[in-house]
Amino acid sequence: DHNYLMGKAPYADNLFVACGFNSLGILSGGGAGYVMAHRIADGHQPMDIWDVDVRRIRHFHNNKSYIVDRTVESLGIAYKMHWPNRQWETARNVKKSILHDRVAAAGACFGESAGWERPNWYAAPGEKAEYEYDFGRQNWFDNNAAEHKAVREHVGIFEQSSFSKILVQGRDAERVLNRLATAEMSVPIGKVGYTQFLNERGGIEADITIARLAEDKYLVVTPAFTHTHVDAWIHDHIGEDVFCVTTDITAAHVMLNVQGPNSRALLSAISPADFSNEAFPFGTLREIEIGYQRATAVRISYTGELGWELYIPTEMALPVYDRLIDAGAEFGLKHCGYHTLNTLRAEKAYREWAHDIGPLDSLLDAGLAFTCAWEKKGGFIGREALLRQRNEGPLKRRLAQFLVEDPDPVLIHNEPILRDGERVGYTTSAGYGHTLGGSVALGYVKYEGGVDKAFVSEGTFTIEQADRTYPARASLAPLYDPKSLRTHG
Repeated sequence: DHNYLMGKAPYADNLFVACGFNSLGILSGGGAGYVMAHRIADGHQPMDIWDVDVRRIRHFHNNKSYIVDRTVESLGIAYKMHWPNRQWETARNVKKSILHDRVAAAGACFGESAGWERPNWYAAPGEKAEYEYDFGRQNWFDNNAAEHKAVREHVGIFEQSSFSKILVQGRDAERVLNRLATAEMSVPIGKVGYTQFLNERGGIEADITIARLAEDKYLVVTPAFTHTHVDAWIHDHIGEDVFCVTTDITAAHVMLNVQGPNSRALLSAISPADFSNEAFPFGTLREIEIGYQRATAVRISYTGELGWELYIPTEMALPVYDRLIDAGAEFGLKHCGYHTLNTLRAEKAYREWAHDIGPLDSLLDAGLAFTCAWEKKGGFIGREALLRQRNEGPLKRRLAQFLVEDPDPVLIHNEPILRDGERVGYTTSAGYGHTLGGSVALGYVKYEGGVDKAFVSEGTFTIEQADRTYPARASLAPLYDPKSLRTHG
């Protein structure tokens, strides 16, 4: 990807990497030395370096044919237009879901993440499933709006098999994960929790879900691009004489995400399982039947709507997909891509790791302290740092959500945030809030006197983009369904 390799090597003790700089070495030399010195001597990085972190690399990246083909494109990427959402054109089709041809026939325009071909958006009949890049509204804007609306009002289906699925097993699995995760891992079988892994300074190393499958078995689910980092983080914290192992089962299961107010009715129409709130509450999983197949259904949401993730053995995925699509017409089912997943989660102010949260971002600043089981036995890594910060008084830096009042601009990220004309931060991620009626963004706001509700509500905020400023509404709570009534309905 034309970026160099830095940081602690995964699955190795005291091995640090700084290489692959090519023509960027002289330009980056001073900063690279500064980062590596702190990383080695202090045990942590002084700035966010995920774009060049060696743990973003997967094994297939070392394939010589892949490297030769990708280098032709990546070598000149610095001198080309850096379009938003630009997709790689070389060394593609490394990994395909078994449903690839099905979703391609449905109009999928694919993007690539960690080698996976993933449907980013769906072309309408007669349209080309190709990107036309622009710094404003790109050619898939209306397609995204239709997909977004379908999830908010009816039901959408997302093909998310690329998400990494890691089994954590063994007699000591609970003890290992309880020390790493902010949430309580000593939970009943069938419980699913949203949680983070933190470093010693309270920074966020992973943003994941963990499901308890058995007394000695958990399932960790994380985005594809974070696989090596998350798996190595667990591996590096399994001590000697501890009975716990990790196993990558990503390829063994397809993941179909069914989201929207009609998701319960759709699933009930094709499965004898009880999907009611009483039988299937939020944050739980059940084994269900669909046709002749069995799947693990997880009630959770990254869209802000009622929905379930279905984990289906790969060899059984095609019949399940076909049955969902056949039955879905009655309920307004629509194929949805990753761009829509982003606009939905941005509207709900759900965080995205490596953009809104990362190793240098405190869990308190990020507004995720609700995931912490503060008093659980043994605590968790980062707890002491968070307690110190909490005792210091009002937070001086907090993640807020912004809605641009003008419906025309399309935010990307890294736009300056101004309060009463003074810059107080930058946006960290953005998406178009088709339900709210304008671009929405997340971004950290800084103020030495403390960032509280009054600071956010009483100030006049604007977002700057391309030398223009746009009035924006700011909030510490999600602007869409702040009490999450829809996800729990």
